[in-house]
Amino acid sequence: MAVQTMPVSSRPETSVPVRTRRGIGVLLILATMAVFLFPMWWMVINSLRPGASILNDPLGFDPRDFSLNNWRGMLANIPIIQALGNTAVVVVLKGALTMIFCPLAGYGFAKFDFPLKKQLFTFVLITLMLPTLVLIIPLLVQMGELGWINTFKALVLPGAIDAFSVFWMRQVISEVPDELLDAAKIDGAGILRTFYSVVVPVIRPGLAALAVLSLFNIYNDLVWPIVAINDERHQTLAVLLASLATNVTGAQTSASSADLWGQLLAASTFATIPTVIIFIVLQRHFIRGLLAGSTR
Repeated sequence: MAVQTMPVSSRPETSVPVRTRRGIGVLLILATMAVFLFPMWWMVINSLRPGASILNDPLGFDPRDFSLNNWRGMLANIPIIQALGNTAVVVVLKGALTMIFCPLAGYGFAKFDFPLKKQLFTFVLITLMLPTLVLIIPLLVQMGELGWINTFKALVLPGAIDAFSVFWMRQVISEVPDELLDAAKIDGAGILRTFYSVVVPVIRPGLAALAVLSLFNIYNDLVWPIVAINDERHQTLAVLLASLATNVTGAQTSASSADLWGQLLAASTFATIPTVIIFIVLQRHFIRGLLAGSTR
């Protein structure tokens, strides 16, 4: 018995819904981008506007009013270059300690067996649940006993080896095949030689992600620096901006306070530029590192 077949239309019936869904997805992405980028756009634009215009019409936009007066006043009245230098010192020193010792700790937890290994790693994970404010008083007392208040030691050493970084590197290094380590042992490589010659090249994406995360955490840290540092010589950018915001919001509405608003926005824009540049340069490595550390 012959079976009759119905003609199949060559036109894809689902092409319109697929295009519609894609269009809606693009619109949602653009809307999300606008929501997240608007504060930054507002900050940059108002850093170029006169202070009086900012107070009278905060959401206004008139390119004819743009000038660099706020930036000149900021560079003349605010020690932002010194604060940037202090922040750079803290980022380099603290970041170096993080990038040296946290991968080594993660290597030990991932690839070696030793007494109380599980208990120690559990203790490391428990410290992740402690609020930062709980540790402020003990750390402050320790820094006072050591005489490190208002020094770079107080900014660099506490938190340089943190639980999250150790946990992150342990997860990344766990993905390294044990066969590579065994081959290095057969060739006569020691523990450190195996780590730097075999493990590090394999976990470079994870190290890049840790570097970016650590950089932003150190750069944006406010709670501990504002407690440990009381003089302007060691102020970081985050502390300087916080003190400027306090002075501006506490000032009475006047021409001088309007100028302070413009200088504050200029300083905020200045402090944002390095992080944006670093993220643009390292975003490929950062994303690869996040994906490398998310498989386990």
